[in-house]
Amino acid sequence: MSWLWLTMIAAGLLTYAIRLSFIQLFAHMDIPPTVKRALRFVPPAVLSAIVFPELLLPAGRLDLSLGNSRLLAGLLASLVAWRTKNVFLTILVGMAALLLLQGFQGE
Repeated sequence: MSWLWLTMIAAGLLTYAIRLSFIQLFAHMDIPPTVKRALRFVPPAVLSAIVFPELLLPAGRLDLSLGNSRLLAGLLASLVAWRTKNVFLTILVGMAALLLLQGFQGE
């Protein structure tokens, strides 16, 4: 077996062990309601931290213009998400809008 496979297997096992340790640690503890409420905000915060720089800083600098195809596609996808609550449709509309806008702008 090559070193690449051994490294991948070791990384997978280490990741599994780390996650399992936290599951086992908190399985026997009562999490306070305040912490549970706070943890509900972690996924949107992480998603925002990933998405907003891509939408607002396409070339490494702030671009709020109508020429920013990523921002326009993101705004349209946000509108679809808000109105339909359908994740698949949101992704489909956002990607289609981005491809069309980039095609028109020659990016």
